[in-house]
Amino acid sequence: MSSSDRAAERAREQEHVLNALLAERDGLLSVLDRVLALHGTARLIRDAAGADAGFVADLDGPGRAVIRWLAGNRTDSLQDLAVPVGQGVGGRVLALGQPVRVSDYVSAPSITHHFDGMVRREAMSAMLAVPILENRPDGAPATVAVAYAALRGAGEFGDDAVGAVENIAREAARALRLADRAESGRTTAVAAERQRMQASLHDSVGAMLFSIGAQVRDLRTTLPDNPVLRTRLGRLESDVSAASLALRESLLALSESGPERALPIELAEHCRSFEARTGVPARLVPLGEVAPLDAERTTLLISAVREGLLNTEKHAGAATVVVSLGMVEGGVQVAVADDGCPTAESIADTPDGAGLGIRMLVEKAARLGGRVSLVHDEDGGTTLRMLLPVPGHVG
Repeated sequence: MSSSDRAAERAREQEHVLNALLAERDGLLSVLDRVLALHGTARLIRDAAGADAGFVADLDGPGRAVIRWLAGNRTDSLQDLAVPVGQGVGGRVLALGQPVRVSDYVSAPSITHHFDGMVRREAMSAMLAVPILENRPDGAPATVAVAYAALRGAGEFGDDAVGAVENIAREAARALRLADRAESGRTTAVAAERQRMQASLHDSVGAMLFSIGAQVRDLRTTLPDNPVLRTRLGRLESDVSAASLALRESLLALSESGPERALPIELAEHCRSFEARTGVPARLVPLGEVAPLDAERTTLLISAVREGLLNTEKHAGAATVVVSLGMVEGGVQVAVADDGCPTAESIADTPDGAGLGIRMLVEKAARLGGRVSLVHDEDGGTTLRMLLPVPGHVG
């Protein structure tokens, strides 16, 4: 057998393994997307509606939804965007409780235009929003979240797209019902069931994800120069990462602990994920107890750590990373410190520079009275810090 024949045979074998992994991935994501979390709903919306982007806004108090899950976005302009009732496409859905669609968002006369700037930054045109409904005790449907689909360029959403997104919205409603039941139960029996479910999910789904990830890494080291296989492998890696995040969110949702307890758990998971991806040791150092936090502050602190780890992964060439969490100056602070040598690109990514991720953190922290700093040490190492005040707490 010639070397070219052996290479072709090897490629066929690897493609067979990759097909098996993709099939396993599809079954796994089906469980995660439909039952455990809303994180995968945005991707499902995008695929089912033939859209360029899909996103989901979760109800966050009376008359307001916040966009938390996105797929296909190009910027962070829509991430954590608050949408009050009556404003834009999503706000109109909150007001009407039924689907709303426009062929050109920024010129549509049927909606308000509070968010035109964010939509323009994403280059979106046609947009569809559908309510995710839950029945109230009296049997009447109530909107608990909003599912969006968006196109870039010419086009519009027809009735088939509306129906497809409505089907996904019904599945998302089921996931929300399960999450609500897990959160509201306070009896010993429910607590024990939560622990059983957490252990089962961690041992089964978590182990499956680890196995898929390990096989993907093996394929990466032996894969021949085949563009088709590399594209499919990249998609698989992305989906495994999304599934891992959905699993972590689901395990946190099943926990009885409050946001202040969930914060260190989530930060530790991000450290473990970073270490698994890069091989660089990363550890979380808790600096004492953390005061109770609301969901907005918890989410923002997690975003800061995620951004710090991402910068380290892209720029630093670090040997170790330490994430710290504690109370400072009457507020809660997270810091991501590495011992790498920053590049010119990473040095430019400062609160006053051009780095989009850091700038978004600065803006969001400032709205809560907090601050962000990114410091490059002269003798090597970079530290990203975020400090957020905690109302009613004196340090």
